[in-house]
Amino acid sequence: MKSKEIPDIIIGRLPLYLRALQRLEDRGAVVTSSQELGEWVGISAAQIRKDISQFGEFGKQGTGYNIKFLSEKLREILKVDRIWDVAIIGMGDIGHGVANYQGFLDRGFQVTLAFDNNPEKVGKKIGNLTIQDTSEMVAAIKAADVKIAMIAVPADYAQAVADELAKTDVHAILNYAPICINVPEGVRVQYIDPATHLQWMTYYLD
Repeated sequence: MKSKEIPDIIIGRLPLYLRALQRLEDRGAVVTSSQELGEWVGISAAQIRKDISQFGEFGKQGTGYNIKFLSEKLREILKVDRIWDVAIIGMGDIGHGVANYQGFLDRGFQVTLAFDNNPEKVGKKIGNLTIQDTSEMVAAIKAADVKIAMIAVPADYAQAVADELAKTDVHAILNYAPICINVPEGVRVQYIDPATHLQWMTYYLD
């Protein structure tokens, strides 16, 4: 079955399973069960078995899943059995924090380009990164053949950045700006807005 035929909600759960498997492997575990995985990710064992079976049979009834093998298969399915280069646009507090985050590389990503339109930031270093002017963004992303970008600019500028990214081969955008952006067909956008999630949770508070 091709990945495009599988519901997006299932694809969205696979990284949770992979993260749990990695933590189990770090603890020295060799085999796990759908029940144990369910306890780690808060999803029923039956749902986990159903999700994983969409891609093939990776475990045996009564013996469970080999953690290393299943991890490798999930990385292949998610295409993180390689390292993806990522560009960050907007080097404020969020951009700096993301650029300095050390957890990306182990999960298939490395930030290789950073951009800002503030002359006081352009040319400065963040680790091995040198912040470039946003006027160079399209050419630099094209030259580096980057497919993934993170938008970390104020809401008023996010659509303009997205419009510029549309001139490149970026097909995956993680948007930290608290606004929905319009992108060409074939470009996927995920939104990270902590305030929205907080507002969702406060509904359940007394």
